[in-house]
Amino acid sequence: MVRERAGHTLQPTALVHEAYLRLARETGTEWEDRAHFLAIAATAMRRVLVDHARARGAAKRGGGRTWVTLHEELAAQAEQSVDVLALDQALTRLSSIDERQGKVVELRFFGGLEIRETALLLKVSEGTVKRDWRHAKAWLRRELSA
Repeated sequence: MVRERAGHTLQPTALVHEAYLRLARETGTEWEDRAHFLAIAATAMRRVLVDHARARGAAKRGGGRTWVTLHEELAAQAEQSVDVLALDQALTRLSSIDERQGKVVELRFFGGLEIRETALLLKVSEGTVKRDWRHAKAWLRRELSA
């Protein structure tokens, strides 16, 4: 939530509770380790934020979208934020082009995983994650600035 715009209507506690409820509804899911759980939690939190943004936008007939910063260097600059719906759509397009890069963004951005944890989870080297992260951020910046 640190990347969310000021005045966001979804509180951090509500985000965690909603993500937990979604995870609890999925019966039969067994997590291999902490990284695997965080990956699933990152996906759940992404879905909660997107659903919240859609509901809010629908309530205002297209207005009031939820904004988040694209990368941590801009976290302190609220004016440098990204529409979470546009980010979700761009991330979906990126995943169709390069599934691993899409997963790296989801794990790092929504899940807050470090390079090492992401590499372990995806079973690739840290250098590969760094490269994927760098390329994905550049691709997303280009897509979202259009």
